[in-house]
Amino acid sequence: MNSALILLGHGSGGKLSHQLLDDIIIPALSGIAPEEQNDAAVLPAIDGELAFTTDTYVVDPIFFPGGNIGDLAINGTVNDLAMAGAVPVAISVGLILEEGLPVADLQQVLASMRQAADTAGVRIVTGDTKVVPRGKGDKIFINTAGIGRIPAGRKISGSAARPDDKVLINGPVGDHGMAVMASREGLELTADIRSDSTALNGLVEDLFTACGDKLHVLRDPTRGGVATTLREIAGQSGVDITLEEQAIPLSEGVRGACAILGLDPLFVANEGKLLALVAPEAAEDALAAMRRHPAGRQATIIGEVTAASNGRVLMRTGIGGLRAIEMLSGEQLPRIC
Repeated sequence: MNSALILLGHGSGGKLSHQLLDDIIIPALSGIAPEEQNDAAVLPAIDGELAFTTDTYVVDPIFFPGGNIGDLAINGTVNDLAMAGAVPVAISVGLILEEGLPVADLQQVLASMRQAADTAGVRIVTGDTKVVPRGKGDKIFINTAGIGRIPAGRKISGSAARPDDKVLINGPVGDHGMAVMASREGLELTADIRSDSTALNGLVEDLFTACGDKLHVLRDPTRGGVATTLREIAGQSGVDITLEEQAIPLSEGVRGACAILGLDPLFVANEGKLLALVAPEAAEDALAAMRRHPAGRQATIIGEVTAASNGRVLMRTGIGGLRAIEMLSGEQLPRIC
């Protein structure tokens, strides 16, 4: 690559495009040999049910404390598969680059994607790259799609919550959303708030080992946060969920930042957290399994399914009252993933 910046010619399909792919993108993401570069990736035969997901990442800024748009895209896709009970197998990557993007920034994003994929044990097998004129994009957008294999016997669904199920979370909420917000707005916070972006497929496997079919629901509370995600589950399953306000883990940094900005941390996005609803007799085993995993050291039980009803989420406050938790209305924090 002779240029330090992305040029429109890098999306032309010609010589510059091939230089970008052969010199920068393919070696960074997959290392697929030239003789194996065809119009579609061929995957090995997979026995059993498949999970398939896609997502698009437009986070602003593309670099933030604790990560960047690259590892966020891979971790998010891995987690979407894991929340269906699937073992991630392969991921595709679509890159939309804005003219003028520094090649060094692209290389940093690609390196993070490769590292995230290697950590999660999943391969990036195919992709696409487009370049849009200056001012028609915002540095880089990434679309991903992922395929995962669901081991026999697993039935995970948002509609599977049952009365008396316990609600567990693997750590403090709101770190990702507040890290992106503080970085975008240039807020000088005394607390070190970093994104919690990470792959959760290993933690999910540990939960299945500990709980088996007593693990009923898995969901990562990304946009809309814990509150919106639990409202979705309650609605799908036709149950009421009651949370214990005092049990919800929250770092002091996020608590303070939310207080300053007037935000409710229950609605702030996470990228490395999961909610697990498990049968009551398996709750302690699930909690112990979470706490043994690096991504679940601060796991805790934050509530329970209290009744078969019409999809309400209630919060038992510190003074013993109950308040209803509604879904997020509008965008509390725009472009956080």
